[in-house]
Amino acid sequence: MSGRKLLAAGTLAMLACSSETAFTQGGFAPPELATTQVRDNIYMIRSGASGNVTVIVGDDDVLLIDDKFAMDHDGIMEQLRKITDKPVRYVINTHMHGDHSGGNAAMQALNVDVIAHTNARYIMAETQTEGLPNITIDDHLRIYFAGQPLDLYYFGRGHTDGDIVIHLPEERIVVMGDLFAIWGPYRHLVHYGAGGSVREWSRSLERALELDFDTVIPGHSAVTDRANMEGFLEFTVRMGETVREMNRARKTRDEIRVMLEREFGWGGFVTTLGLDGIIAEMQ
Repeated sequence: MSGRKLLAAGTLAMLACSSETAFTQGGFAPPELATTQVRDNIYMIRSGASGNVTVIVGDDDVLLIDDKFAMDHDGIMEQLRKITDKPVRYVINTHMHGDHSGGNAAMQALNVDVIAHTNARYIMAETQTEGLPNITIDDHLRIYFAGQPLDLYYFGRGHTDGDIVIHLPEERIVVMGDLFAIWGPYRHLVHYGAGGSVREWSRSLERALELDFDTVIPGHSAVTDRANMEGFLEFTVRMGETVREMNRARKTRDEIRVMLEREFGWGGFVTTLGLDGIIAEMQ
């Protein structure tokens, strides 16, 4: 439970700080909030210490995918005012971590509906009393917004057991949350305390790759493409198989830790939360 509380309060800021050298590629993001236009009415708001916000502007209102930390709310609203004066109507949480859902309460105070997976809401309810999603999905939900469909999918465990993939079929875009958080370099955080799984992560990615898309908005990092996500799947499979092979060879916990840190970018918070879980899972 302590791992859940830490991550619900603010998970990936530590990883962001360790990834500053990667900004020229994917990285986490520049330190200050910045907005990138993805399509005519689709934008992404980024900053290094918290997750990406995807903005979809409709005829009358706005839909957000994720809303960062509570402390980011005013900055997000300021960025939105540069794009549109329309009000926010919906927020979709890709998962329960505070760097993606911490702004929920402030958004709900503006009469915004918050949507998340049932499992994500359950975990959030264990750690907080405000900002709980008021709409949940199990496997699939279609929303029509800005004249186009948005399909919300739960493909299984991965980063947590409540990750949602959002597909915009007409735009051929997927928004991945932290199922695909960062590229340049690739990086995983497997939150076993929230139901995460390396083995299931690869299967969830395979299901997501069955969708029709060419543009990917990760949970952190810059906009990228299908090929980069396919590379992340290969990276994920190789990571799990390497741990399994080391288990079979009776390598020590410390030897596996060193391998993960050297070859797969683990360290700090990632190792603390994931090392024992991946060793146990990949027996």
